[in-house]
Amino acid sequence: SEWKKSLHLLSVMVQCKAQIDAISFSSAISACEKGAEWEKGLCLLGGMLQRKVAPNTISFNAATSACEKGGEWQKVLQLLVVMAQTSVDVNTITFNAAISACEKGSEWKKSLHLLSVMVQCKAQIDAISFSSAISACEKGAEWEKGLCLLGGMLQRKVAPNTISFNAATSACEKGGEWQKVLQLLVVMAQTSVDVNTITFNAAISACEKGSEWKKSL
Repeated sequence: SEWKKSLHLLSVMVQCKAQIDAISFSSAISACEKGAEWEKGLCLLGGMLQRKVAPNTISFNAATSACEKGGEWQKVLQLLVVMAQTSVDVNTITFNAAISACEKGSEWKKSLHLLSVMVQCKAQIDAISFSSAISACEKGAEWEKGLCLLGGMLQRKVAPNTISFNAATSACEKGGEWQKVLQLLVVMAQTSVDVNTITFNAAISACEKGSEWKKSL
């Protein structure tokens, strides 16, 4: 696998006494992220400090993405703290990984808090940021908050995409709000956002739960 090759090359650099810089480490951490080896990624991040190589935003982002994919939301939040303590810039990629990690961990309150921190830090909030937070609300059975976030996208001039709407429709479907789901379908049509199988399935399921069998057809 590619991550094993990356770690091997890093060890060869050590043997050859070649100068290992932040780029070397960041690339290896990114390889671990792609190989779903978050623990090894964190070890490499620790190894940077041992070798007195200052981790940068790219290094931390690779590590946060690795932990996010591994479902380790606590580790991601710990990395954010370390970044703040070591004065390393946090950007949209960092925040998105953290929000997504909390979403996967069903920590909707933490996802919303991170979104508010992005506003305070004046970080660029994109469709991925909002969509992950809306999905977190869906998992937390907070459909109203999910809809508020969808409305917040328009206020901040961030165009909602299919993923954003699907997260909101799923939230409303789980909340038994079939009328809201159908309203969202109308908005998607009006704003030329693609509707896919996930969207229709959420709508059909919502109508089924609301005993609206005619609308399901």
